[in-house]
Amino acid sequence: MSIGALEAQGREVREAATALGQASDEARRAVLVHVADRLEESSDELLAINANDVAAYDEPGAGVDRLTLTSARVNDMADALREIANHPDPLFEVVDQSVRPNGLRIERLRVPLGVIGVVYENRPNVTSDVAGLCVRSGNAAYLRGSSTAFATNQFIVSLWHEALEKEGLPAAGVSLVQDSSHETAAAFMQLTDVLDCLIPRGGPSLIAAMREHARVPYVLDGDGNCHVFVDASADLDNAVAIVRNAKTSRPGVCNAAETVLVHRMIAADFLPALSAAMPEVELRGDDATRQYLPNATPASEEDYQREFLDLILAVKVVDSLDEAIAHVARYGTGHSEAILTTDQANAEAWVKRVDAAAVVVNASTRFVDGGELGLGGEVGISTQKLHARGPMGLRELTCLKWVVRGEGQIR
Repeated sequence: MSIGALEAQGREVREAATALGQASDEARRAVLVHVADRLEESSDELLAINANDVAAYDEPGAGVDRLTLTSARVNDMADALREIANHPDPLFEVVDQSVRPNGLRIERLRVPLGVIGVVYENRPNVTSDVAGLCVRSGNAAYLRGSSTAFATNQFIVSLWHEALEKEGLPAAGVSLVQDSSHETAAAFMQLTDVLDCLIPRGGPSLIAAMREHARVPYVLDGDGNCHVFVDASADLDNAVAIVRNAKTSRPGVCNAAETVLVHRMIAADFLPALSAAMPEVELRGDDATRQYLPNATPASEEDYQREFLDLILAVKVVDSLDEAIAHVARYGTGHSEAILTTDQANAEAWVKRVDAAAVVVNASTRFVDGGELGLGGEVGISTQKLHARGPMGLRELTCLKWVVRGEGQIR
């Protein structure tokens, strides 16, 4: 795909964004419901196309799980769209209002960002989720997926074109870049006349490319080096179940736990129980951990820095809540950090002192997800602090417009 063709497609997406931003609530809802219905109706065809993409995939690691669709995942995509459709319309919501001493009435309204560009790897469910959130919030979705999922993404986008046209809206409101080369990705990140916001969904290499090439504002969906701290007062049975879920329910996603920190007072009881509960997981521990788990792999400094995205868990024994918080501050990526405790004071200290997009008390890190938190879906989980932080749903895809209403006042 030439740069000229990319820019031409981008101009069509920009025009579509204007139309979507003015479309009625009913029309935008109807588009999402139509796509949800069509996903279910065409599930067999979609799964067959996806199976071909998966068969051609030959990279090691968690990628194949991210690429693979199942009947259950397709149903989840459809359910997410219906949930997003049922959310209140975020557009033109009055956020706050006041009256100045001179009689001016001041309001701030939610309005669309415009064109949301998303660069992502594998994960064809992102195609549906992002399109749903963008259309529902009056934005256009300009998507650059990976070559590994191209056919699957193309099919999903075709359903969006069908639904948009059915409601009299431009099909370009959901568009897929037709070239997945690195050169095109770099050019995509520099479409300053097209993109209003850019969101990467991928690993360290994609984030590095974004930082190097992007010329438009971006929101980083960063690494998820997530921690679970098992406090001295934790209920050990619950703690074992929670850590197992956080690590093994889907290890290849960003809200999976990568390190467990264990208070020294309960390490002798907790660590053998944890190891027995998840024998499929390789534990990499410090010297104190290996006193209780002699078969654990010695942990390196790099192990505490890594997002494994695999059935590997780093383990460290700590002497206090303060030491656990210091470890998270040093190695965490600002994604999701959990504490398991029955000590309310420690729980509140964790909530107030840990610097992350999400902190979790007595539950799995896997709940840090737009759908699980009631957003219906997410375009990503921001680990930044400006504009949006944490799961990005409908409201995070809007910005604020000041409205000043007067009756002839002059300054």
